[in-house]
Amino acid sequence: MHISDFVHALPKAELHVHLVGAASLDTVLALARNHPGGPVPTDEAALRKFYEFKDFRHFINVYSVVNDLVTTGEDVRALVVGYARDAARTNIRYAELTISATSHLRAGIAPDELVEALTAAREEALAVHGVALQWIFDVPGIWDRDWGMTSARFASEYRPEGLVGFGLAGFESDSPRTKFREAFALARDAGLHLVPHAGETTPPSEIWAALHDLRAERIGHGVSAVRDPDLLRHLADEGIVVEMCPTSNIRTGAVASLDEHPLPRLLEAGVPVTISTDDPGMFHTDLDREYLVCHEQFGFGRDELAGLARASVRASFAPVELKDQLLKEIDAL
Repeated sequence: MHISDFVHALPKAELHVHLVGAASLDTVLALARNHPGGPVPTDEAALRKFYEFKDFRHFINVYSVVNDLVTTGEDVRALVVGYARDAARTNIRYAELTISATSHLRAGIAPDELVEALTAAREEALAVHGVALQWIFDVPGIWDRDWGMTSARFASEYRPEGLVGFGLAGFESDSPRTKFREAFALARDAGLHLVPHAGETTPPSEIWAALHDLRAERIGHGVSAVRDPDLLRHLADEGIVVEMCPTSNIRTGAVASLDEHPLPRLLEAGVPVTISTDDPGMFHTDLDREYLVCHEQFGFGRDELAGLARASVRASFAPVELKDQLLKEIDAL
């Protein structure tokens, strides 16, 4: 079996992927054509150029204007089912899809409409595409203007079936992790797992803040962890998973090149690592391609790639029965 066939055959779990950033070009073009005259191109070549990011702030700005195209529950349903369709093509069997719920509410979607759309889409994703989905509601940076409290209250009060986690994304340098402490405490009291981004474009101190102040159970990106040996030891000793997205880090400028990507160094330090796409529609990637990057760039063989697949399943908040099934299938392969 060729390595690309092996990678494709691996049953996969994806833990770090954002709904709007996952949308395929065709899906975004359809949304943009419903809003003609806006900033998002309605031509595929122009949209591809629109998705060439100068730096991380530019990426966040582009993400926000695409996000503003999502104005109805039907738009949300179409995005979720579109992700499931694309995920199935790379043998993703389970995913935790991050939803910036308050940004959709701000665009005019009523709370009940959003919850109903997510519920219907989750059922369709499993029935039609065989992809089991659960949700992470995140704080979209400082868009809430109240350090995440709006997001935390919505997650606690309008809790759709399948909501398992609470996250934090957006531009990090103007959003110190410690400022979101109260929101994460509210989410924790509601029984949600805590999975903020930290150290994507900021120093290791922000990862420490996510661990100490937000009580993070997993760290999104965490690329700067390699700059702090004490932090690496802590992550390894405590078994705290770092969700890595190699292509994303290059496309946003968070890491200068794949040669400098910290993923191999985290693994060498004993830190549990998972692989995800982050925003595959915007970064022109998929999960098969991310695993192949690990093979081609970092020299990972089949055992290491299968180990990454196992790590994603184990680090997930999937039901125990589904975890056991996926791990058995990976071992059999």
